[in-house]
Amino acid sequence: MRPFLLMLAVLLFFSCSKKAEIVTEKDFIKGVYGHPAALLDKGYRFDSLGINAVFVRSISLNLDFYKTAKEQGAAVYVEFPTLNGKGYVEAHPDAWPIDKKGLPAPPADWFMGVCPIHPGFREFRSQQLREILKEYAVDGIFLDYVHWHAQFETKDPILPETCFCERCTSSFGKEIKQEIPGESIAEKAHWILRHEDKAWRKWRADILNGWVEDMGKIVKSEQPQAKLGVFYCSWYPSDYDSALYKTLGIDPLALAQRADVLSPMLFHRMKDRPTSWVGEYVTWLGESIGFKSEGSKSSDLDQFPSTLIWPIVQAHNNPGTVSPEEFHRVLMEGSKSPSSGIMMFSAESIAQEPAKIKVLKQFYRNKNSKD
Repeated sequence: MRPFLLMLAVLLFFSCSKKAEIVTEKDFIKGVYGHPAALLDKGYRFDSLGINAVFVRSISLNLDFYKTAKEQGAAVYVEFPTLNGKGYVEAHPDAWPIDKKGLPAPPADWFMGVCPIHPGFREFRSQQLREILKEYAVDGIFLDYVHWHAQFETKDPILPETCFCERCTSSFGKEIKQEIPGESIAEKAHWILRHEDKAWRKWRADILNGWVEDMGKIVKSEQPQAKLGVFYCSWYPSDYDSALYKTLGIDPLALAQRADVLSPMLFHRMKDRPTSWVGEYVTWLGESIGFKSEGSKSSDLDQFPSTLIWPIVQAHNNPGTVSPEEFHRVLMEGSKSPSSGIMMFSAESIAQEPAKIKVLKQFYRNKNSKD
């Protein structure tokens, strides 16, 4: 009886394996981001659309969706809202980011950040991540909102100076071995920005890098094979008076040292850029982290030998309308070497537009690892 059961198990394994293609390192990642179940609700299948990876918001992840995605040959990557403080700061006012005037920073449009060194928030997010990893065997975790409080998904970004709470100014003072002068938060902020601006910017970037490291350790300890990805603002270093580093606290090269995958958010409409900018940014990023322009690794810049580039591009109609032709162009641009994958924002938006579904299906089904 036991040999029979063993043989049956082997047959079932190979039978299930043939139902869906296994995503390997050599496959070009063809993904959708957001709430991919919206496509299933419309009657589509991931495999029939050519989709081999879904990037699902953690709040949309459930067991039924997970099983269906796997059955249809899609790798499951989970978006993790790292420093999105909405909901938490309202319940924990001491976690609210403080501006240079000493006031709680207002929401930046729809986004609400958090003080990144608030110990309760760090434990809150760490526990959430552990729970996801214990319940699901994921293909990767993609950290989102890895930036200080600000709003960049617009042509007119909102860039407040934060966070100057007592925790942050005290921690920074210890970093520079200096008690920060001033009686009020505003006075301390003024002194920091006038006398230790360079050190302040580096300290803030190091805080974010620490978050990526810590979240990465949790991922690798629970599921060593899972990838750690980072969604991040796709500005060039000099854009908006160097706000990528100075205000958001983002250093793409530092992220490349800590993550398996970088996913620049190449939302051309939101940032009022031409479609050609998508491909230009992919080329720039590749060269910055050690790829030659033709896609092979450079011999003298090999410090990031395993970093992958999977851009996320915009299909969502805001602002204005992204036409099917425009959507096709950004898919083309974002897939240029050295990109080894691409995803689009968002699954919900294209689920309502058959013309964009057609574009995605044709592009993804014709795209393979040799392109």
